[in-house]
Formats: sequence, structure tokens, C-alpha cells
Amino acid sequence: MIILARILHRLLFTSRIHLMHVSSPAPDCYRLTVVLLLMAFMLPDQAGTAAPVEPVQNCDAGDKHCTFPSDLLLEEAGAVVGSIIFVRQNVFDISQPSENNALYRLANSLHVITRETVIRSQLLFREGDSYSRRLLDESERLLRKNDYIYDAKISPVRHADGSVDIVVSTRDVWTLSLEVSLSRTGGENKSRIGMSEENLLGRGMAVAVSFEDNVDRESTRLAFADSNLFNSWTSLNLVLHDSSDGDSQRLRIQRPFFALNTPWAAGGSLFNDDREERIYDLGDPIAGYRKETNYHVLFGGLSAGLRNGWVRRWTTGLIYNVAAFSPIVDSTIPDLIPEDRHLIYPFIGFELLEDNYQTSANRDQIQRTEDFYFGTRFTASLGLASKKFDSDRDALIYSASASKGFGSMKNNALLLTSTLNGRMQGGSAENSLFHLDARYYRQQSKKRLFYAAMYGTWGRDLDLDNHLELGGDSGLRGYPLRYQTGDKRFLVSLEERYFTDWYPFRLFRVGFAVFADAGRTWGDNPAAGAPLGWLRDVGIGLRIAPTRASGREIYHIDLAFPLDGDSTIDNVQFLIQSKSNF
Repeated sequence: MIILARILHRLLFTSRIHLMHVSSPAPDCYRLTVVLLLMAFMLPDQAGTAAPVEPVQNCDAGDKHCTFPSDLLLEEAGAVVGSIIFVRQNVFDISQPSENNALYRLANSLHVITRETVIRSQLLFREGDSYSRRLLDESERLLRKNDYIYDAKISPVRHADGSVDIVVSTRDVWTLSLEVSLSRTGGENKSRIGMSEENLLGRGMAVAVSFEDNVDRESTRLAFADSNLFNSWTSLNLVLHDSSDGDSQRLRIQRPFFALNTPWAAGGSLFNDDREERIYDLGDPIAGYRKETNYHVLFGGLSAGLRNGWVRRWTTGLIYNVAAFSPIVDSTIPDLIPEDRHLIYPFIGFELLEDNYQTSANRDQIQRTEDFYFGTRFTASLGLASKKFDSDRDALIYSASASKGFGSMKNNALLLTSTLNGRMQGGSAENSLFHLDARYYRQQSKKRLFYAAMYGTWGRDLDLDNHLELGGDSGLRGYPLRYQTGDKRFLVSLEERYFTDWYPFRLFRVGFAVFADAGRTWGDNPAAGAPLGWLRDVGIGLRIAPTRASGREIYHIDLAFPLDGDSTIDNVQFLIQSKSNF
């Protein structure tokens, strides 16, 4: 402080001379100002880190006679989590007159509400832990990932004697489904009949059985999944397919990096698949092959957790990747057989993750809380296959990804994601794919949103079974499915989205879209079809979002009008399908 006073004295002296030199009319006023500044510097810093934290008064969140302390103030005061109060809402809120009828009361009585132990096991805080708004927000995101929960809110409600009581509020959806669906995309129909339960006995377990008939095959599917096995962070997933052209089995059990502060992860997966595949041109199959795949993974990972807003994770493991190809028996189309692959290799991976999320609504869903990642994220993985360890070649298998969000979901937002994967063998890159996608959201009003998406994929020396297709099933809505093929692909989609307040029977949210698509493929085409250049379409669509059923599917009913292409395609494409977004 003495040094600071001397500096100010020197400034005062030199300033006085300077001011007198320019005939300042009030040098005494100037000196008084400097003295006041000196006094201000000498005052204790009320906002400094050394300043004592003001005690937080006891208060209820709904009490009009006191101001509930902010999250920052609670954290600085060293508040701890007191009681955790669970408010588990049923499918329908019968306290609302519009939902209090015999049918909805019957649905509530038949539905088993998610058990408190299931919800508690997914919280990142316990009674007695230090209060942290970040952990409350992250726990909300974890709960909202579940298909059996429509929304989740976690809020402090009372503070007393250094303890904060917290309410965890969730609303269930109806999880027992008898599914009978018919969809049409790219001029082809797909039917599905099945039954599923996404929250068996309120324990968070999912079981399903279904029969599906599509352009590729008929198949029966059995599935079981539990993301929190025995109320732990271990997940189990089992899927069995019995199809007209083969079968497949998938088993995965793992303890993932479920949260930013997770110190370790481990697990493994087994995947066996046998099926027939076809290569398309202008929406018609022109060649085919049979593919048998065995892909197995064993991994483990370590992390120091969240440090200064960033997470670093290291992963290592072993991958067994074998693909064998053969002709299709009794095929009516020519055979085009890819080369077999036999790759067994260890790998090491790294992930850098920034803690930066935003929530919004009326973006990809209708009147529903949505979580968007805006931070910087980078992942990379390297594997080494060698003939010495039973691989059929020496190769470096690589993959990387990066993503970043810009702006704010409140007005304008841009989300960028890129991926790169492939093999280095014989001194050159093979089966290399670089993908870039960009999604732009512009809020125009409370009910209107402009949305633009760009997807670009560039391939080099792709394996024959890894070609790129573009058509009605991959975003070019005015054209047949798998209409164009190549090793490079580009697609732009523009949409004007309108979110209504219409809530029929309090079961569905409704929206509308006007859209335009433009895209093309080029480069190496295994179908040897002639390139058609840019393909464009325009259209209109209806969006229906169930609010009482499990999942986040939105039903699309679209009319799309192709503006290019060959003379064989219809002038109007009628599409019915379900997607995970608007």
C-alpha cells in the first residue's frame, strides 16, 4: 500500500504540474479527486476472495418474505445437501380437469411409477454432500436420457442451518406399447408389429418383441436392456434377430463414463451378424452379396474427472473385427463380392471434453426440454493390426472426432461435428471416411424456427461394403430410397418449423414444416450408374409428437416433390416415418 501511495503521489505531483501548465482552473479539485481514489484503493475489497462469505439466512424457495439464496452463494457458504424429496408424477395429472377422466385414471392405475430407488441411483449427489448446482444439472440430463421419463427437474426448495433440501421431480410416460405401424420412405413400405415395455415393474428395464417387414428382409427381434443394472451404473443390452436372410446377436455389458467426474470405465461387447446386402442404383438393386460379421470389443478407461471445466479420459482395449463375404444363394441379381477382412488389434483412445451444455425447447422436439452440448469435444483412437497376431494385413486403424457449439439456443446457434476414420496400410489411406455436419437454429418467434443442416462425407478407397448412398431414406425426401451411390456425398436441408399450441386429447403435440433438400453423390460408384448431378426437392410436412408414450419419436407425414432426377420417379413422394427429431 505504501508503494501504491508513492506512485499516486508521483502521479499527483506530475499531474499538478501538467495541469498548471495548461492553466487548469481547479487543481485543488483534481488533487481532491486523486485523494479520494487513493482512499478507495485503501478500502478493503468487498468482492475479493479473502472477504468473508455472508451468512445465508434460512429460507424456503416459495417464501415471499425472504429471498432464496443463489446457487453461487449456497456453494460459497459451504451448504450441504439435506433431505432429497422425490416427486414422482404418473402419466396423467388428474389434478388438472382436462386430464381427470375415466380413461386417464385407468391408465394411471395400470401404470407402475418409476421406483424411487431407480431415480435415486441416477443422481450424482447424496445427503450430506456439498451442494453443487452443476451436479444437479448433470443429474437432470442423466434422468432425461431415459425413455421412460418425459422430463426431470431438480431444484433446491429450502435452506436452513447450512443444509439445502432438494426436490427431484419426474414425470413418467406410458411404457407398455402394442405397436402396429406402417411407414413409407423412398417409395418403399415398412411394416412393424410388436410389443414392448420400457420400464418393467418401474425398475427401468426394457423388454421388447417385434416382427418387421421391409425392403431388405423379414425379421423377428427380441431385446432386453437395463442402463442401471441392479441400480448401479453398469448397463446391459441384449438384442437377438432372426431374419429371412440370416440372424444376428448383440450382447453388451459395460460401466461407461456416465458422468463428467467418473474415474473409470470398463466393459465389453459381442456382435455376430449374418445377412444379405444389396447395392442399389436409381432405387433398384443391381448387385448383392452375403456378409458374415464378428465384431467384439473389450475395453477399460481411466480419468481424473472434471478439472477446471475440462475432462480428459484415456481408454485402451482389444478389438476383434472379422468380415467374410460370399455369393447370395439363388440370387436374381449379379454377385459383387467384397474382399474378406480379418483384423485383430489393440487400441488406445483419448477424449477431451469441455463442460458446456444448454437446455431449450421447440428445437428438435415439441414443448419438451432438450439438452444440447456446446462445449469443445475431441476424441481419437489408434489401433495396430499385424499379421504376427493373426490379422490378414499390417494396418494402422484410426478414428477421430471433434464437435463444438457456437451461439445460444435462445436465439442463434450453430452446432458442428466432424469425424474421421479409416486404415493406413501399404503407405496409403484405405476405407477412409471424413464426415462433417453442421446444424443451424434461428429462433424467429415463440412458435417459429428456421433450421438448416449440411452433411458432407468424403471417402477414399472405400471397401465395397462401405459405399455411400443418398435417397429418400437418407434425407433426400423427394426421391426413392438409395437413389444414388458414390464415395462422396453432400446434402443440404432447409426447414421452416412451426410449433403449435394444439394438444389433441392432451396426448400429442403438433407442428408443421416447410422444407427443401438438395444433394448429390459423386466419385467411385460400385453400381457403375451414371451420375445425375444435383438433386433437389421441396415439400411440406406434419409433425406429431406423443407426450405420454415412451421414447422421443416424432411421427413425420410428408409430401415431397422432386425437381430433378430421371423420368421413372413419381412426381410426388408420400412419406410416413418416425424419427428422433422434428
